[in-house]
Amino acid sequence: MSTSPSSSAQQARQAIADRLREILRDSGMTARAFARQAGWDETKCSRLIHGRTPPSDEDIRTWCRICGVPEEVPNLIAASRNADAAYVEWRRVQRSQKRMQELRLSLYEETSLFRFYCCNVIPWPLQTPGYMRALMTNFSAFHGAVTDIEEGVQARVARRRFLAGNSRRCAMLIEESVLRNRIADDDVMIEQLRYVLPAMRQPNLSLGIIPMTARRSQVVTETFSIYDDARVFIELVSAAVTVTQPREIDLYVRYFAELAASAVYGEQARVLISAAIEALE
Repeated sequence: MSTSPSSSAQQARQAIADRLREILRDSGMTARAFARQAGWDETKCSRLIHGRTPPSDEDIRTWCRICGVPEEVPNLIAASRNADAAYVEWRRVQRSQKRMQELRLSLYEETSLFRFYCCNVIPWPLQTPGYMRALMTNFSAFHGAVTDIEEGVQARVARRRFLAGNSRRCAMLIEESVLRNRIADDDVMIEQLRYVLPAMRQPNLSLGIIPMTARRSQVVTETFSIYDDARVFIELVSAAVTVTQPREIDLYVRYFAELAASAVYGEQARVLISAAIEALE
């Protein structure tokens, strides 16, 4: 991939700063004159128009009022809030696993086509409760948080309703190594892998496994999910990144297509899953 995972968040914040600078310039005022009217230190203006400090809602209202463009307030506040949500540090939400599982429920409701690429874990539509519990326990231990694990498991299981029936489609790609990543006890892993075999036959689900021996044009990258062609969600060690820039979304869609071409499906995929089960028994 040719862009940083957090670039959409950075670009969104910079776009707000650029718009504030344009509004100030169009008003004919200098930053010093504006700061005097607003009762601010001049350095605050500098931080805002250079994107070093994100503006609060009240900062935006003050900016637009003094510059004579109150009609800009709603759009700027909405854009600023979206920029702030584009990069969510795990530490901000890790105290509640239930909250983490419900971060994107409205997005799931709106999505017709889900695409998941996972290089580390089984994607959530195919996870068993035991596997979910192990993932959440490991996550909480690493980030130093005591969280509501069972409530989180229940919330993730409840997500399956979005893929019940045939109104939505879900395409999933995983690396073969995911089948052998022992993130839980052997009995949990065996249960998980056995669950995948019948679940992958659901008509609106597609599972492709990229063999370790596959010839590919792209190297392994971060785990990501695509929602229609409107949004990409990326999971990093420290944060969750939401990509909304069309150019970047197109990169991930193209990347997913290239990965899909290297994957095996159906009976060939079942052979790989069965081999992983046998290795654990």
